[in-house]
Amino acid sequence: MKKILITGASGFIGNKLARFFLTKGHPVVGLGTSKSHPLSKFFPDFEWVSADTTLAGGWQAHVKTADIVINLAGRNIFRYWTKKYKQAIYDSRILTTQNLVNALDGAGQTLLTTSAVGIYGDRGENELTEGSAPGESFLARVCVDWEKEGLRSREKGVRVAVMRFGVVLGDKGALSLMAPAFRMFAGGPLGNGRHWFPWIHLDDLIQAAWFILENEKIEGSFNFTGKVPVRQKEFAKALGKVLKRPAFIPAPAFLVRAIMGELGSALLESQKAVPRHLLEAGYAFKFTDVGSALEDVFNK
Repeated sequence: MKKILITGASGFIGNKLARFFLTKGHPVVGLGTSKSHPLSKFFPDFEWVSADTTLAGGWQAHVKTADIVINLAGRNIFRYWTKKYKQAIYDSRILTTQNLVNALDGAGQTLLTTSAVGIYGDRGENELTEGSAPGESFLARVCVDWEKEGLRSREKGVRVAVMRFGVVLGDKGALSLMAPAFRMFAGGPLGNGRHWFPWIHLDDLIQAAWFILENEKIEGSFNFTGKVPVRQKEFAKALGKVLKRPAFIPAPAFLVRAIMGELGSALLESQKAVPRHLLEAGYAFKFTDVGSALEDVFNK
């Protein structure tokens, strides 16, 4: 079995990925700043390493011995962006990736490194594939530098796949912030709701990552987004339907920006991202529409 190392393994996605690989029989090393990890109690093949991955250190020895490295580390973007916090968003991603790449041993290793469809910026009605040009926003610049650092590992002969995440639908993450307003009968679209909203179910994210790892000739950039793009107002309607709540109370764009600042502007960006490379490689999505994805999350 291949040894898998995951940075950000205590996060929403990292925890689920670690559990998935452990149930497949792979030994997993998890890295993060928490003192401990609950998976240590249930899986003897799980090793937790508490470390600040933005700093070089002893944790890098684990990178050298891993067959697969999955890089998920990064500060949560869903909070108010002060100048100081924007720097933390940037450093937690770029410095961690720099340190990972520096520690990689070389040929025979695979790196799955995270990015986001935020790399495209606000693109209106344009369909966005992995070949589309990057945008100019703060998140776009973060993603450009983030990917650049990960792709450096090719110089060592490492196979690299960049996972550009859309909004991940699962029991935590973005939905845990959206659902309360709907449950209180105050849900609705952001702004006019016409902007495109990139999404992916957590199960498809995990299975797509597994698909890439299993197909060793696959590399490059991949939009981790649902097969069928939706506008934000369509997403809000689907969420309201699943929660059996109305979805007609919009949050005006000026209010979103006033309350959330630069994060609010990012939430109003339009990204009609499609997973062209995953589809061309033969990945079959489990959830092909946002309605069935939301039904699964809330009615499992």
